[in-house]
Amino acid sequence: MREIRWASEEGDGIEHLVFDARDDGFVVESVVVGQRNGKAYGLHYAVRCDARWRTRYARLKIVGGGELELHGDGDGHWRDGHGLTLSAIEGCIDIDIAATPYTNTLPIRRLQLAEGERQPIEVAYISTPDLQVTRVEQAYTCNELNGEYRYEGIFREFTANMRVDSDGLVIDYPTLFTRLPRTR
Repeated sequence: MREIRWASEEGDGIEHLVFDARDDGFVVESVVVGQRNGKAYGLHYAVRCDARWRTRYARLKIVGGGELELHGDGDGHWRDGHGLTLSAIEGCIDIDIAATPYTNTLPIRRLQLAEGERQPIEVAYISTPDLQVTRVEQAYTCNELNGEYRYEGIFREFTANMRVDSDGLVIDYPTLFTRLPRTR
């Protein structure tokens, strides 16, 4: 089990995440204190992936606000916490929670890209603090195996080269997140 913290480079936010690698998959629990579009929020979330890094479960709760629960079968079929089918994100394997760099780990590990390989994907994007889920197009490129990956948010014309550690967890995500403690 590992504990990791990130600082937001967009404002005064911070995240504390507990990462647990298990025989049957990966589990995280985290709390984010952040700010988006001038609105402060607190977010608690948990994500569970199977051993192939496919998202199987996510629960998000805004402190004093909304909640979201997603159940995936690992093959792109989703249901909400009430068992209703979520056809808008049919076919998506990964989720991307806007408030955290953690969810970049999911496609980085799941895709197992070779150095120089690029893969476009569609993901279930979860905005914060409103917890709206939409399908978006992204792409990942392996610049350096287990060291640096290029993220392309095709839906918003944003790119960044992220440094990651041996677990695929973000160390540095330029303009958005930096792992703490910062290098002095």
